[in-house]
Amino acid sequence: MNSFLGIDTTDKADLRRMIDAARAMKDARAGQPRGAPDAEQPLRNRMVALIFEKPSTRTRVSFDLGVRQMGGQTMVLSGKEMQLGHGETIADTARVLSRYVDLIMIRTFEEVTLLEMAEYASVPVINGLTNRTHPCQIMADVMTFEEHRGPIAGKKVVWSGDGNNVCASMIHGAGQFGFDFTFTGPQPLDPEREALDFARAQGVQAVIERDPMKAVEGADLVVTDTWVSMHDPQSARERRHNQLRGYQVNKLLMGQAKPDALFMHCLPAHRDDEVTSEVMDGPNSVIFDEAENRLHAQKAVMRWCLAV
Repeated sequence: MNSFLGIDTTDKADLRRMIDAARAMKDARAGQPRGAPDAEQPLRNRMVALIFEKPSTRTRVSFDLGVRQMGGQTMVLSGKEMQLGHGETIADTARVLSRYVDLIMIRTFEEVTLLEMAEYASVPVINGLTNRTHPCQIMADVMTFEEHRGPIAGKKVVWSGDGNNVCASMIHGAGQFGFDFTFTGPQPLDPEREALDFARAQGVQAVIERDPMKAVEGADLVVTDTWVSMHDPQSARERRHNQLRGYQVNKLLMGQAKPDALFMHCLPAHRDDEVTSEVMDGPNSVIFDEAENRLHAQKAVMRWCLAV
């Protein structure tokens, strides 16, 4: 039984096999209606629980559709319906769900909730997002880059803005997939030192450069994310904008990267805050390919978890 809890906790060879499988499944679907089932039905007669303590658009739709395309069924549960850790322990919830379903995907706040669910479940658990990491997004990002530019190993990836949960998983990805990583942003929003140390231990460069113009020099990929969360109060939003204004991804910044550098954003985006519409809609942007590839990458993750 394999749980997918983080890029850093998954074997490199398995990560590569998942990317290859995702590409193969996407190719096999070429030209079919979007809702058509896959020719293979590896999740036939399987039930997958999709737990959302945090609301979602892409994660919910992509996992739900992915399960259905592979012949399985889903049970979608919200945090309000489950009240995880309130009234019943997470451990007991994990034990009970394991008697009903074959696989659990959870999108939650605290990393400890994910880890406790995985510890006590007797079925595989997938990290759909926590406040600390977002590994499924990075699988889609690597897949997308390689579709457009070939192997990501040895490339330079620059993250501009907030060193958040997606950034942490991107740094883990640098170590596991062999690309160099540069973070540019204000010191209070630096990524976790633990993530940087992990990447460096794998033999890649993982550095911080405060000057965004210098940071993106020679970049093959520039990535950003929202400056504020839907849960942030107004005061925090104003502070974040003041901190991050100089790290907006715009035409001038992209001009310092390689001419064929790609731009990515996990979405949803606040247009003309962290990135200008000119960049989002420009020729180097692959944000909608990236969003689509969440579907294919997560299907590969689910198949790996269930060994089907």
